[in-house]
Amino acid sequence: MEFSGRKIVVAGAGIGGLASALALRQRGAEVVVLEQADAIREVGAGLQISPNGVAVLRALGLERALKSISMASKAVVLRDFRAPGEVLRLDFNTQPEAEDYRLVHRADLVDLLADAVRRAGVNIRLLQKIDSVEDGQRAQVRMANGAEVEADLLVGADGLHSTSRIALNGADRPFFTGQVAWRALVPNTLGLPSEAQIFMGPGRHLVCYPLRNDTVVNIVAVQERREWAAEGWDHSDDPDNLREAFAGFEGTPRAILEQVIDVRLWGLFRHPVARRWHGQSVAILGDAAHPTLPFMAQGANLALEDAWVLADSLSGAATMRDGLRRYQSRRRERAERVIAAANGNAWKFHVRPAPVRKAGHIALRLAGALAPERMLRRFDWIYGHDVTAT
Repeated sequence: MEFSGRKIVVAGAGIGGLASALALRQRGAEVVVLEQADAIREVGAGLQISPNGVAVLRALGLERALKSISMASKAVVLRDFRAPGEVLRLDFNTQPEAEDYRLVHRADLVDLLADAVRRAGVNIRLLQKIDSVEDGQRAQVRMANGAEVEADLLVGADGLHSTSRIALNGADRPFFTGQVAWRALVPNTLGLPSEAQIFMGPGRHLVCYPLRNDTVVNIVAVQERREWAAEGWDHSDDPDNLREAFAGFEGTPRAILEQVIDVRLWGLFRHPVARRWHGQSVAILGDAAHPTLPFMAQGANLALEDAWVLADSLSGAATMRDGLRRYQSRRRERAERVIAAANGNAWKFHVRPAPVRKAGHIALRLAGALAPERMLRRFDWIYGHDVTAT
């Protein structure tokens, strides 16, 4: 498809929206990004960018910039919530250099992408709230202020409550999973190493890893509970509620939770993968197409993959419709499989009966000792997948 002269509007200036804007602009499209906020900002949170996500940033020409704002993750380490020592270590230092795992603050990655988008000549327009979307020969976008925007293609990267998704699929019915999560950042006073540590306990687990040249620690703590909590990342909570939920955790978790001053709580909801990812002139990606639970650390990585594949599918197609069909056919099955893996992963960290939990940890230790490479490679189909090479 010829991009020259094509007007493409991207709804949402998050990771997927900015990456798609850059990928489309690099192929010659005229791109505008509409963001409803008054500034491009992200709440304090860390991300694990695995090799599949790094591959996209590399193809966009941003690998060196990524390394300058992130840290190399050396390992993922599973630990018991009370017992000292390691249950399982997945050591990334044994992997090829190209298989790079990065730890990065979400705001830093968004800033990197926004700078690249602006340098490429893309206009990012703030305070642009979309009221409705109509999919036709050309996309018709009505703004909350009454203005109307028309485009050859609207890319809906507008998140969990996507107007673009509703235009294509109608409203969905997410359901509360019975789990909530807290996010917080604290100073790295313990000198935690550059690795993701997962502390597993009955009905809950805590993940922590350093960011920004080892100066701060990102905390994600997940608890199973009946009480509903609102969806979304930016709901303030009392730090004492977090500390009370993880009161039985010893060692590192206790020490870092004592430092929490500001914390965000959100309910984990499961959304169906969208049935339709495109119409005639509207396409969706990232959370708008396939919200995922955070148990494989793949939300941002899948959005990066979507962004690349959308631009690549359109550039190799005879028509817009053919390109959009190819985009969905290349992405939907993979997204469903990764999301299913994430859905099934939480319970492995939350085993309640102590004897069962102890037996499971013993089995993991043995597997790690006898077949460490096999344990590391079992998720190659996720982390080793390179959409830029297909």
